[in-house]
Amino acid sequence: MSIRKLTTLAVLLAICFSSASAMRPVPRKSPDLMIVEPSGKQTRLSSLRGKVVMVEFFLTNCPRCQRVEGTITKLYKELGSRGFQAIGVAFDKGINGPIGTDLVQRLGITYPVGYASSDKVDSYLGRQPMERFRVPQIVVIDRRGVVRAQSRPTGEKNLEDENYLRNLLDSLLKEKAPARSTTRTPRVRRPALLSDSQIRQRLAAFSPNSNNTTLTREPKHSIPETRSERNSIFSRS
Repeated sequence: MSIRKLTTLAVLLAICFSSASAMRPVPRKSPDLMIVEPSGKQTRLSSLRGKVVMVEFFLTNCPRCQRVEGTITKLYKELGSRGFQAIGVAFDKGINGPIGTDLVQRLGITYPVGYASSDKVDSYLGRQPMERFRVPQIVVIDRRGVVRAQSRPTGEKNLEDENYLRNLLDSLLKEKAPARSTTRTPRVRRPALLSDSQIRQRLAAFSPNSNNTTLTREPKHSIPETRSERNSIFSRS
C-alpha cells in the first residue's frame, strides 16, 4: 500500500474517531442548560424534570429544521397533555429575541422556543470546536432527566421521522415519573415584634415606681460577728 493511501486512511480514521468521541454516550444524565426565551425569560432545562422533553437545536435559516419543527408542533399538540414538553433552541450567531419571535409567528410554533450561545450548545452536545454537524440536532430526555436519544453529528433520520418519534415518546410517557420527596422542612415560628407602645408598657410594669408592682424583699438576717454573740444565740435556742 502506497504512502499516499496510508495517509488518506489515517485521516479518515482520525475523522471517524473524532466524531465518535465527541458524541456523548446515551443514556446519560442530561446536563443543565439555560435557555433564554424571546421575552427575556430564562428557563433551565432541569426545571422540566418530570416531563418527557424533546429539545431541537436548530438554525433559523435552515429549511430542514423548519420541516422538523412542523413535526414537533404536531406531536406537541397530540401528546402535550400527557406530559410531553417540546422546546426549541436556536444558536445562530447574533440570535436575539425579535428574531425568535418572528420565527415562532411565521411557522406557527406552539411550544416554547428560545436561544443559547453556540459554545453552550456545543458543550451540551459534546461537539468538538472544529467538528461539523448537521442541524437540527435532536435530544430526547425522559422523566428522570436522562438522555435517551440524541442525533449523531451527521444527523439522525429516525429522530426526524414523525412515526418513529411518536412511538419513542409514547413509550417514555408510559414510564413512571420520579417520586417527589414528601419530607418538608419544619417551619420555624418567629416571635412577633412588639410595637413601641407595647415596649413602653412592659418596661413600665417593671419600674420600681409603678403602682401596679409590689416588690417583696426577704428579711435580712444579721450574722453574729463574735463567739459570745454566737453562744448567746445557741443558749436562747
